[in-house]
Amino acid sequence: MVRVHPDSPISATLVAWGNAWLAGHAGLDEAVDRLEHAAGPQVVSSEVTEVPLRRFLADLRAEGVSALRLSLPAAGDPLGLTGPPPFTMAAVDAGQAVTIVLPGRCLGLVPAPDRRGSSYSGVRWSAMPADCTPPDVPGLAEAEHALTTAMRAATDALSRAEGPGPGHPALRATDDGLAPGYPARAHRVAALTARLASVLRLADERGLTSGQIAVRGQALRDLDRAVRRARVAAHNAIHETRDAQARP
Repeated sequence: MVRVHPDSPISATLVAWGNAWLAGHAGLDEAVDRLEHAAGPQVVSSEVTEVPLRRFLADLRAEGVSALRLSLPAAGDPLGLTGPPPFTMAAVDAGQAVTIVLPGRCLGLVPAPDRRGSSYSGVRWSAMPADCTPPDVPGLAEAEHALTTAMRAATDALSRAEGPGPGHPALRATDDGLAPGYPARAHRVAALTARLASVLRLADERGLTSGQIAVRGQALRDLDRAVRRARVAAHNAIHETRDAQARP
């Protein structure tokens, strides 16, 4: 499978704007327009059919869809996934996926680039059955604490492993990727994960000894794990808010 680059996962955009639409903070057209602006035209395919994303989501609403959940798995870390194996393997290969919660069943979506000829570039979502067992993912407060701890540890490790060449990239302002209806804390955590993802993308090993590479590599792996967990928590936080409001 050709991967959609996970630094700015289209799955996160679908989850954020899909949940905003379900919660009444955005219309269907606005949500799909945001997705198409981010990655071009989008279709959903299964073994028997292929439909535009807009129609697919409208059909889900009629079926009673209640939530979209983000998964950002990596090899050995199936974050946000509970199976079955075909969905898990496809999601790990892509580095991202969406689980759609419906009455009595769940559906998994895995994105891949969709290129047809020289002028068409979009996203094809492969739909497949997904397990409805709630995944073991951190809550927003837990994820924010872990991200802060990992960031401090990575900063210390990278400063000790610094080699020749430019220093660490600055944490520039970045779109947090969330949509209306998310709590302020989720926006704060998502913005930080976006900035740290840029640091991870730009990090390199030029001019380092083998020992420095080992230190830097472990620090970046730990930070990547914390970033993925915090991003999942931020994008799923709208469910935490809704569930808390529903409690007596």
